[in-house]
Amino acid sequence: MELDLILNELSLRHLAPNERIAQQWMSELINTIKAFTAQGVKVNLRSKDKFHTIMLAPNYPVARWFKDADQREGGFIKALATKAPLSIDIDNSDIKDVENNTGLCEFYYQGELAIGLGIAHLLDTIAISFNSEQCWNCSNIEIDTIQLNENEEIVHEILEILHSSYSHHANEHKEWIQKRIRDIVLDGEDMWDRKKELFPNLEFCEVLGKQLKNIRTRQLELQPILKTLRELQQCTENWKTGSFSLKDYALDESGESEATLNKYKNERIFLCPDGEQRLFERHIKLKFCNWRIHFFPKEPGKVIIGYIGRHLPTVKYKT
Repeated sequence: MELDLILNELSLRHLAPNERIAQQWMSELINTIKAFTAQGVKVNLRSKDKFHTIMLAPNYPVARWFKDADQREGGFIKALATKAPLSIDIDNSDIKDVENNTGLCEFYYQGELAIGLGIAHLLDTIAISFNSEQCWNCSNIEIDTIQLNENEEIVHEILEILHSSYSHHANEHKEWIQKRIRDIVLDGEDMWDRKKELFPNLEFCEVLGKQLKNIRTRQLELQPILKTLRELQQCTENWKTGSFSLKDYALDESGESEATLNKYKNERIFLCPDGEQRLFERHIKLKFCNWRIHFFPKEPGKVIIGYIGRHLPTVKYKT
């Protein structure tokens, strides 16, 4: 399995005071990456700027570090898959907007714009830092997000990002990585083909087949959809009696206004696996990508998924 590690550019907001300290930072970064590869994953290191151009100390970019590095460390970095900019080979305008700070969503760490940490969240992966400050000596980091919702209101939220700057941090994420290896889903077609295995308590309307099969490997929406469906699966599995509720789950549920249903009701009616047509007005918002998952609670232990895709039209949002 390939694992994207996202380099936190803020960990070099203060350069090393000299080349010796810069070399120590590089050694620690290499040890941290090796701790991930030792867990059976192939690492891609994504960075905002080309890795060899990154400045470690005054007049001391990574390109100069190569001349001083010992053969093993230099060879490791040369063999490492480095990718820049962060959005390279990810075909999604939303993530490019975040990278260029031109989108409707911004991420901050202690008041500073944090592009790498934000993209680590969007890609549902791990951020990695140079061990340059005490604040990076942690396996989880909290960041602030500011975004506009569909009503053009500013929404603030605190997010927790998986993070590493030491090898022991990587080891703390071992369970997460192993679960990721077990549950790996290649693309939307793979998800559709394995839906009964992955989500045994969820039923999927046939129309979803085409929607999911269009989702490609590395498409930004793939991981948020998987994460949301897994949480919805867990909630459905726990639904034994009474009405279906997502309270206490980290899912952002909403219904439709009467005005929207009056005008766009037909866009929310889907043919279910039992042959009945149902209105799917309850939905979960996928943050940062403006996608929605519309669902219908059928009976305890069973929820039908009717639609997964971009925001359906409303009286305020006509798509």
